[in-house]
Amino acid sequence: MSAKHPIVAITGSSGAGTTSVSRIFDQIFRREGVRAAFIEGDAFHRYDRTEMKQKMDEESARGNHNFSHFGPEANLFEELEQLFRKYAADGRGRNRKYLHDEEEAAPYGQKPGTFTPWEELPADTDLLFYEGLHGAVVTDQVDIAQHVDLLIGVVPVINLEWIQKIHRDRAARRYTTEAVTATILRRMPDYVHYICSQFARTHINFQRVPVVDTSNPFVARHIPTPDESLLVVRFANPRGIDFPYLLSMLHDSFMSRPNTIVTPGGKMDLAIQLIFTPMIWRLMDRRKQALGRS
Repeated sequence: MSAKHPIVAITGSSGAGTTSVSRIFDQIFRREGVRAAFIEGDAFHRYDRTEMKQKMDEESARGNHNFSHFGPEANLFEELEQLFRKYAADGRGRNRKYLHDEEEAAPYGQKPGTFTPWEELPADTDLLFYEGLHGAVVTDQVDIAQHVDLLIGVVPVINLEWIQKIHRDRAARRYTTEAVTATILRRMPDYVHYICSQFARTHINFQRVPVVDTSNPFVARHIPTPDESLLVVRFANPRGIDFPYLLSMLHDSFMSRPNTIVTPGGKMDLAIQLIFTPMIWRLMDRRKQALGRS
């Protein structure tokens, strides 16, 4: 953690909705004049799309049918921790981009599914903002979570997460339901060991819970809308959180536990703005004070 160079991380599984939450943070940063260095977790995959397919085929031939993007063998955990450590120390570090599709790849003259070259982060940023799978990972070799000043988990209930992933991958990547289902099954051991475990280390978790039937996510025709869901917001440390104010602003909300607010799903954008804007203010005030003392 660093007062001068804070790090904010959004962590969640594929299909959890971390990208949507990141867009709201981008609005907060622009409104508050915060210069953020944006890091996408996909940039720290070990293999590009072609290499990953080859590696999965090799692992399957060896009898390992659970090799996945969720586990350490397919990711650069050490390099990600090094980035967090270096940014916390001096506000610098190296990053690259993973080009998901033709639109992202076109400006670089590269193929989709490849990485751009490593390059230095912009100078004079106020904080580092990470969005991806592994913002709070801890293994025997790395402890990425220890470097993050504000850790946020985005965790829909699992059936909703799978529905969102299936619909996204079918629409954006032209995968069949059977192919997405196979991916979910292959990732399950790594999901349990390297994704779920992170949410015990996060400072705040956002969990969307549908109030419509999602009992068979593999045949669901529609993604439950925000208005067909509730949002459960859990604070690991509720000290300093103004719950009466939040309840007054988030109408039809209630507290299910002393550290947990339940609010209508359609209020997620507002909830994120209300909860995190003051936290960003505090990080920036602490940064100014630390820089003033140096």
